[in-house]
Amino acid sequence: MIRKSILIITGVAAALAVGTAVLFAKQGVSESTKTKSPPAAMAKPALTVTTTRPSSSDMAITLTANGNIMAWQDASIGAEANGLRITDVRVNVGDRVERGQVLATFAAETIEADVAQARANLAEAEANGHESAANDDRARRLQPTGAISAQQINQYLTAERAGKARVEAARATLNAQQLRMKFTRVIAPDSGVISARMATVGAVVGAGAELFHMIRQGRLEWRAEVMSEELGRLPPGTPATITAANGVKIEGKVRIVAPTIDPQTRAALVYVDLPADSGATSGMFATGQFRLGASGALTLPQQAVVIRDGFAYVFAVNADHRVTQIKVSTGRRVGDRIEITGGLNADASIVASGAGFLNDGDLVKDLPRASAASK
Repeated sequence: MIRKSILIITGVAAALAVGTAVLFAKQGVSESTKTKSPPAAMAKPALTVTTTRPSSSDMAITLTANGNIMAWQDASIGAEANGLRITDVRVNVGDRVERGQVLATFAAETIEADVAQARANLAEAEANGHESAANDDRARRLQPTGAISAQQINQYLTAERAGKARVEAARATLNAQQLRMKFTRVIAPDSGVISARMATVGAVVGAGAELFHMIRQGRLEWRAEVMSEELGRLPPGTPATITAANGVKIEGKVRIVAPTIDPQTRAALVYVDLPADSGATSGMFATGQFRLGASGALTLPQQAVVIRDGFAYVFAVNADHRVTQIKVSTGRRVGDRIEITGGLNADASIVASGAGFLNDGDLVKDLPRASAASK
């Protein structure tokens, strides 16, 4: 009996041990099932993005330069009369004037008196000249009769010639005084815009003193600084778009390239004619682009290109909806498009919006750009 009881107790203990082992095994399987990550199909996308593909298009070939907007030609207008007082100034800075327009006047009383005296001197010289001519004519008629000597005839002839010379001298003096009278009015030598005024009413100025500064014909030009190796690409007539410091955009054309190059900077000036009333001001700084033609290019929207650590990257969407960061080379920019010069296949699917928030390997929800535009 004792042996039978021991066998029964041993069997029960073995059954309990097996049951306990089975229970622990089931709990282990359950715990491992709980800690296992969900399948990839159940992962949540990091971002919903729109995608696009690179497109081929023609882009303009441009050359960028900086320079100053200056007057095409300056005209210095000065006083030609000496020691006269300015009585009237009729124009101011910014006024547009025409050729022959009176800009200022001088007091003319002194010159009027000189003109009157010169006119009187001329009249006197003409009267004396008529008398000398009459005397010479009478002497010639009497010469055959022997009533007067040859010496007297020569004296009358000399007096006649001297009288003519005095008349010419008096006439020249009158012309000079009349010219001085003309100088009492300052006349515009050409049409243009007054850029500076030094004339002041009441001032007494000397001959040659500058009274006004004028931009001839109101024409301006952009003097672009271009490196010497680029000059061969800019023949006369090349179009250019200039952006002035005040934001005004101006269309111009190359007139001429300077014949000399600065030995310090190795740059030359390219003169670009600007249209009248362009909105620019002489002395203003401007930047511009010369349009040299066009060529084919692979382009993307500028927002698809991300700049990180000084390099340009795009994010390509793979078949598993994860993105791959690709380093690319960029070139020209026109509008909202940027040229991709290297590092990208033409058939790649590229994140067009939201690229700045992504990292390499992120899972995204791909929304094609055409579909996004229709929503």
